[in-house]
Amino acid sequence: QVQLVESGGGFVQPGGSLRLSCAASGFTFNNAFMSWHRQTPGKEREVVAFIGTPEITTYADSVKGRFIISRDNVKKMVYLQMNDLKLDDTAVYYCKASGPEGISWGQGTQVTVSS
Repeated sequence: QVQLVESGGGFVQPGGSLRLSCAASGFTFNNAFMSWHRQTPGKEREVVAFIGTPEITTYADSVKGRFIISRDNVKKMVYLQMNDLKLDDTAVYYCKASGPEGISWGQGTQVTVSS
């Protein structure tokens, strides 16, 4: 059974940092493309960062230079280091896996940036 579990969300002031984690299980992690997405009420879910295999990364323009995606294929983890957070970064963040077994989503973790 494919499972993605996000953690690390929370409340942070503008300019602060958070590190999101996504624990993966139930599929061949090394062969999966992993990505982070976010969604706010009334808006479509948008991709924030992507990491492939090998570990080629891409980022949304809005987070370039501030967010870093990484993966640990031994621990089957994906991370999103978020620095210099802005009010517009407030959203529910989701982990997504795309691989031979199909596409799977985590349940999401809330990130709130507020002064």
